[in-house]
Amino acid sequence: MVKIDNIELPDFPLLLAPMEDVSDPPFRALCKEQGADVVYTEFISSEGLIRDAAKSVMKLDIYEKERPVGIQIFGANLDSMLQTVDIVQESKPDIIDINFGCPVKKVVCKGAGAGILKDIDLMVSLTKEMVKRTHLPVTVKTRLGWDHNSIRIVEVAERLQDVGCKAISIHGRTRAQMYKGEADWRPIAEVKNNHRMHIPVFGNGDVDSPERAVEMRDDYGLDGAMIGRASIGNPWFFKEVKHYFKTGEHLSPVGIEERVDAARRHLQMSIDWKGEKLGVFETRRHYTNYFKGIPHFKEYRTKLVTSDESVDVFKALDEILEVFGNYEFS
Repeated sequence: MVKIDNIELPDFPLLLAPMEDVSDPPFRALCKEQGADVVYTEFISSEGLIRDAAKSVMKLDIYEKERPVGIQIFGANLDSMLQTVDIVQESKPDIIDINFGCPVKKVVCKGAGAGILKDIDLMVSLTKEMVKRTHLPVTVKTRLGWDHNSIRIVEVAERLQDVGCKAISIHGRTRAQMYKGEADWRPIAEVKNNHRMHIPVFGNGDVDSPERAVEMRDDYGLDGAMIGRASIGNPWFFKEVKHYFKTGEHLSPVGIEERVDAARRHLQMSIDWKGEKLGVFETRRHYTNYFKGIPHFKEYRTKLVTSDESVDVFKALDEILEVFGNYEFS
């Protein structure tokens, strides 16, 4: 069993990574149904939240069926981050997670996200003050370092633990790498193997198959895996990994009927939550993966990702079921 503070999780839990415009309530609900043990919100700007920006406030929406759920926030200003903690607590999440890893330029240039990897002392002091501000467990998601020459993740993780961080998720790339090259899990294993570490250490980056999850567990000895891109349009990934853990065999691929049903539910939940226009637009990124591998699918993919009206998307999904209903995924 793995514990984040007093939150009990199964051995080697699978966590849905916070992803901008992806890990919203509809998608989190689908992933939870398919075995995600902890889910995280999209990352929320502390400055946006204290200005009461509508998009930031909306991201605070969480539902009982998601628990345990973490709300992730980012920023580099202490006063703003502390005010954000006060606001976030009102939504009653199970975890407050701090993003010290986002590599996107517009975040980094403000010294937030992975930008704070240039100032480890600030990273630690921010975490310390936020821990003191709340009764909720505070966790951190970060990267190995700013670049290859500044990797100090063993020291950083230990210092974060010492100021009260209850778990750490580490993406196996530096900020300089962005998402290029292969994730290096060896420094994450060094964090886990540090005899002073006693909080959970979760790995992130390139867990794109059940075999890779087993490798992270058995060869690197980490406490769990945070799943990001592999889950987009594929909420079944969590179930597939858990089946493989249990049996050593791959789960039979999900059929067309279940894929169409998930896409329908995903779209309807998105519309219910964020309205017709945004609901249709922000669900598009999932369709390619929902129906990946189907031959002669271009016409239908085009309909899914270009239709502006939900009625047209639902009609296209009906057509997909009718035309490809007997297709078997290998």
